[in-house]
Amino acid sequence: MMKKEITFKELKYSGYIDKTINEEIQANLITRIKAKKPVFEGLWGYEDTVVPQLKKAILAGHHINLLGLRGQAKTKIARSMVDLLDEYMPIVKGSEINDSPFHPISKYARDLIAEKGDETPIEWVHRSNRFFEKLATPDVNVSDLIGDIDPIKAATLKLPYSDERVLHYGMIPRANRSIFVLNELPDLQARIQVSLFNILQEGDIQIRGFQLRMPLDIQFVFTANPEDYTNRGSIVTPLKDRIGSQIFTHYPKSIELARKITEQEAKIDITNISIANVAKDLLEQVAFEARNSEYVDAKSGVSARLTISAMENIFAAAKLRLIETESVKTRIRLVDFMSIIPSITGKIELVYEGEQEGADEVAKLLIDSAIMTQFEKIFPRIPKLEKEGVKTTYSDLINWFEHNFIELNYDDTDSEFNANLKIVTPLNELIKEYASKLNNEEQSFYMELILWALTINNKLDKTENDKSYKFDSNNISQQYYGNN
Repeated sequence: MMKKEITFKELKYSGYIDKTINEEIQANLITRIKAKKPVFEGLWGYEDTVVPQLKKAILAGHHINLLGLRGQAKTKIARSMVDLLDEYMPIVKGSEINDSPFHPISKYARDLIAEKGDETPIEWVHRSNRFFEKLATPDVNVSDLIGDIDPIKAATLKLPYSDERVLHYGMIPRANRSIFVLNELPDLQARIQVSLFNILQEGDIQIRGFQLRMPLDIQFVFTANPEDYTNRGSIVTPLKDRIGSQIFTHYPKSIELARKITEQEAKIDITNISIANVAKDLLEQVAFEARNSEYVDAKSGVSARLTISAMENIFAAAKLRLIETESVKTRIRLVDFMSIIPSITGKIELVYEGEQEGADEVAKLLIDSAIMTQFEKIFPRIPKLEKEGVKTTYSDLINWFEHNFIELNYDDTDSEFNANLKIVTPLNELIKEYASKLNNEEQSFYMELILWALTINNKLDKTENDKSYKFDSNNISQQYYGNN
């Protein structure tokens, strides 16, 4: 709901107190802290690291540089600062740069207040319109950010170029009394970064020879990727010196936190599709494996968007199954995880060894690594070599496949898929022994996990096509090697 226009006189009598943007953000931050309310919503895993540093930077009145790898919620942090602004802010009506009637800085606002005084019309700007964001690309110029002379305006108003009224303000002056976010700062050309010096320190701007004392009131938030300092560009030292606080972001440090982020951000429809907790953990584990993989460029990072996109792809696979089988409901299966390969290959940067393997192959290896990590949380490690005549945890299961096989089809209904798994008697016995306390959905997923783990360790053979996976005996794995 918009607030109605008032006069400057009415604003004065309303008790409104004019504040700088730092004072405004600080006051609202303090109110939230005292009320024991969360300051930044949805920033999982940053409660004890990034958020306390953000609070201190705001209380110090600093401009902020968020430094971290891609997919670490840098832009989300910047956008969430809007919630620390007052709901509405009064400006001189018609001002291009959000002039405060108490401290007008543009010629337009000064002249209007000089003419109308207390009858100066005041309009209100909602906090959602006090957030400005610009991606720093090499083609950004000073005119975009600061402004330029507008010859059309000069001709229309019949003014000389020396008149302040012929100026066209750039994004930064228009963000007066607002939050201005400049993403990927190192990508900004050095000469353009230099144009920010005076704005950050002294608050004045220079446009084509104009020396204007225009004390802009802006909360700057910059974002940068550490890799950019060496690869694509750098933040010039005098500019870094003018940014009060540099705060390092990071990836979630646990599977539980990573799950919260994915569940919060992924756009999925869970109406008729269920997913086991182990499947959610496995999905997050893929990203953790990628961040530690010898095939993936660690300096480039593995974005949280990988698991968000992967979750959406998995649900899309299940949704397709519902459509094709005309089923009422289905669950996420391990075979559905092959649908996340496009989400992985598009989100990782490979080193030379990874490129030699190929993106698809690296994605499969990451899934396999994640499967083994999840598998070994519940089940005993699969021995690489077997002693002759010594029975292992998995001997009965491996032996069952000497004379049998099963085929798991993507488009089977849940009842058909589960019935297929339960045919394998030794598989049921392993679940009873190690996963008896889990619900049926979790147990079914672990059944697949066991089969997959055995194929990864060359104990069973797995063949695949567009519609199914077939598990059968691997003759090599049946040989006994004795002690080594």
